[in-house]
Amino acid sequence: MDAASLFELAGRWAWFIAAACLGVIELLVPGILAIWLALAALGVGLLLLAVDLPLAAQLAIFAGLSVILVFASRQFLAKHPLRSDHPTLNQRGASYIGSILTVEQEILNGRGKVRVGDSVWLAEGEDAAPGTKVRVTGLNGSALVVERID
Repeated sequence: MDAASLFELAGRWAWFIAAACLGVIELLVPGILAIWLALAALGVGLLLLAVDLPLAAQLAIFAGLSVILVFASRQFLAKHPLRSDHPTLNQRGASYIGSILTVEQEILNGRGKVRVGDSVWLAEGEDAAPGTKVRVTGLNGSALVVERID
């Protein structure tokens, strides 16, 4: 096998290697972008198995496929947003809404602290003495908005 044949073979396999590398990047740094680039590279590699194309055409097809796949995925996700059975999973404060907690440090002039498990959180609400039971009704930044339970 001469050098020209090796270069031609490597050129075809380079798209498959690029697709695999982009797939690994998507796994390591999820962002739902590299996967579409990986699919575009895979598409160019598969096309090259059937048709011989110059490098400029390969790059143009890769760029076009990348744009089409990214745009199509964004349109699809806009119409079909992902639903979670745990919508407050990464919003710790929001997961406490509705919880009944105990005032740890007096809520005075609208600010104090409440006990949440083994930690203490900032709280905002009507004045309350330590030991008072309160219900979390919302969030204000990182502070829990609470109301006294009578």
